[in-house]
Amino acid sequence: MIKQYKQGNQVIWYDGSLIDQPSELLFDPSYWQQQQRVLGSAQGRGTTWFVDMGQCHAALRHYRRGGLFGKLVEDKYLFTGWDQTRAYQELMLLDQLKQAGVNVPKPIAAKVEKSGLTYTADLLIEKIADAQDLVAILKQGKLSEQAYYQIGEMIGKMHQQQVNHTDLNIHNILLDSDQAVWIIDFDKCRKEAGEHWKKKNLGRLKRSFAKECQRFAIHWSENDWLPLQQGYSDQF
Repeated sequence: MIKQYKQGNQVIWYDGSLIDQPSELLFDPSYWQQQQRVLGSAQGRGTTWFVDMGQCHAALRHYRRGGLFGKLVEDKYLFTGWDQTRAYQELMLLDQLKQAGVNVPKPIAAKVEKSGLTYTADLLIEKIADAQDLVAILKQGKLSEQAYYQIGEMIGKMHQQQVNHTDLNIHNILLDSDQAVWIIDFDKCRKEAGEHWKKKNLGRLKRSFAKECQRFAIHWSENDWLPLQQGYSDQF
């Protein structure tokens, strides 16, 4: 269950089963470094830190803007309400999907700090153990029809919850060592009524396969789309 802790101009939402005492230190990479609990890091728009929380391994991310605007206001967003912040929305979306049986990272905690008209935000989520994204896997060889079916199946489960993953691509789909399918990176994703966007989600994913074929010569062909589509359709 997600709980809330508010102090001054700062709110922390957290999973009470994993965190007893919410603290802003949880979102400070230097704190984890001092505790010698940093497992590694990854570079993207910013640095994602992988930390050992004891009960689980987690990924810590500070929200940063991209593009030209991001160079001007690197990590600040317009504040329109606590429940409108990106960290809160991503945390609660993950919580809903997790409860519905969709394989997404477990939401651990989110922090939002307000300053005047803007805010900054951080997110702590589960690090999926022994997992690789589809690009890394398909560089090594082909996937089975069963794997593609299960990918379609998991996307279908997500769409059953009316969650629009606005950046559904093969970098955001993982397979772990047990061949379980995971979907990640729900920043700016949302619940959305209707059906029209679901086809767009799938179209975006298919274009991603084709694009990475050209970039990295991954082992994928149009025929591989058929079992994925079947796995998806069987959810409806």
